[in-house]
Amino acid sequence: MVTSEELLGKLEDEGYHATRSRRQVLDAMLARRGGFTLGQLVTAVSGVGRATVYRTIRLLLDQGLVCKLSLEDGAPRYTLAQMGHHHHLVCVRCGTVREFHRSVIERVLTELETPDAGVVMGHRIEVYVLCPTCQSSAEAPDAAGNALSIAALRGNTAS
Repeated sequence: MVTSEELLGKLEDEGYHATRSRRQVLDAMLARRGGFTLGQLVTAVSGVGRATVYRTIRLLLDQGLVCKLSLEDGAPRYTLAQMGHHHHLVCVRCGTVREFHRSVIERVLTELETPDAGVVMGHRIEVYVLCPTCQSSAEAPDAAGNALSIAALRGNTAS
């Protein structure tokens, strides 16, 4: 598991200062293992202004240390980048984000490059899942008291 000291070290290597505010933001991010929204992060970091949190996240995005995901509802969610090139599994119920890498996906992308199609310049793959924790409670009511079934959730996911 990466530490805030390691992340601050990476920023310092790029010429950025390891400020107290950045350390607090990093610590709050590391405490939220499954991803976070900017609102959750602002709330978690007392004594640090909203603008400072936003600037820190922008810096971490620019340095490739944080990933920004667009969830099905359009709300951005962020997660610490744990590995190099990767893709994301996003739970449609709780919003937990996990990273994964599969070489078969990279081979398919390489095969897409043809003289007619052009050169693949980048991609983003987010797979929407029902995580194991939510699967075990899929028949339990959600926060609004609505019963959720896996079949109903499958009907609400992107294809």
